[in-house]
Amino acid sequence: MTVEFSTATRQNLSLIIGVCGATGSGKTFTALRLATGLAGGKKFAVIDTENGRAKHYAPLPGEDAVKSKTFDFDHASITAPFTPDNYKEAIIAADKAGYPVIVVDSMSHEHAGDGGLLDMHDSFLDSKVLNAKKYNDTRPEHKIRAGSNMAGWIKPKAEHKRMMTKLLQVKAHIILCFRAEQKIDMVKDDRGNLKIVPKESLIGADGWIPIAEKTLPFELTTSVLLVPNAPGRPLPIKIEEEHRQFFPRDKVITEEAGEAMGKWAKGGTVSKPRTETPAPSAPEVSPEPAPQASAPEPETEPVNEPPDDDDVDIHDLKERAVAAAEVGYDALEEFWMGLEGAEKKALKPFSQGYKDHAHEVDQGAQL
Repeated sequence: MTVEFSTATRQNLSLIIGVCGATGSGKTFTALRLATGLAGGKKFAVIDTENGRAKHYAPLPGEDAVKSKTFDFDHASITAPFTPDNYKEAIIAADKAGYPVIVVDSMSHEHAGDGGLLDMHDSFLDSKVLNAKKYNDTRPEHKIRAGSNMAGWIKPKAEHKRMMTKLLQVKAHIILCFRAEQKIDMVKDDRGNLKIVPKESLIGADGWIPIAEKTLPFELTTSVLLVPNAPGRPLPIKIEEEHRQFFPRDKVITEEAGEAMGKWAKGGTVSKPRTETPAPSAPEVSPEPAPQASAPEPETEPVNEPPDDDDVDIHDLKERAVAAAEVGYDALEEFWMGLEGAEKKALKPFSQGYKDHAHEVDQGAQL
């Protein structure tokens, strides 16, 4: 293989922008405004998983789009199963059609939607349980599932990786919308008292975490969070210093922000875009489905038929922990998350050794 180098210049870059938000935060409307500016007057594409929600912002038949209220775009829906391969095919089709910008609303279905990554994983575990019963396996169901937990991620993760590989090769700018959930942690203060605080995360802000495969947000060029009490106003999640001028926190994101990002990506020098302080009026839309909760509660792991301490096979647990640690820290963490409460309690005295070994494996892989 021959490798040739040339002088690097910033020109004709493809951007991947993430817009995350909860119900009522304005993420769809904001994504369409950004896409309008990025497209530079050309029609863009919207891949809709929300049963046509984006069409609420389209003009009536025979009418032209009205700036900052309705938008000129082509629309396509994808329905369940929301597998990575189905997303990949839709995005590739839009890119081949020559659209300058592709909006995906919502990308969260790839992870948590019907037939998405979580369902793919659960289906694998269901098949393992059925197969075990077929051959008269006497282990409790939760142990069968725990034993197959890591293997169950092989196909979903591989399919997601294939999708991301294609997505990173797309010529068009891509805007991915994500639903976000509010997460909390319980920590001890200086006096040892427990208190509830917003969960800290590299892929979220102020306790709001996008619903997505955990590595996807790191692939984004820029990502912002929108919250219901300030629709359209961005909280930075991942924004490079030179892009911060396009997303002032006290201003609503407009088409001008997309236009400025587009000029920057082409290689131009741009000044701070004009922004609006008041949120613009937008077509009324049906609310997105959201978890019914009056206040956030500490996260708990689902437990099905938890075993008693006497039922825990500590020898089997140790062997599986060692096998996971040999793969690396992520594998060890997935193994741990698949354990029941009594199993974690039994294995906890030995956990630090497995963590240290997993870190050593990861460090060795980087050398």
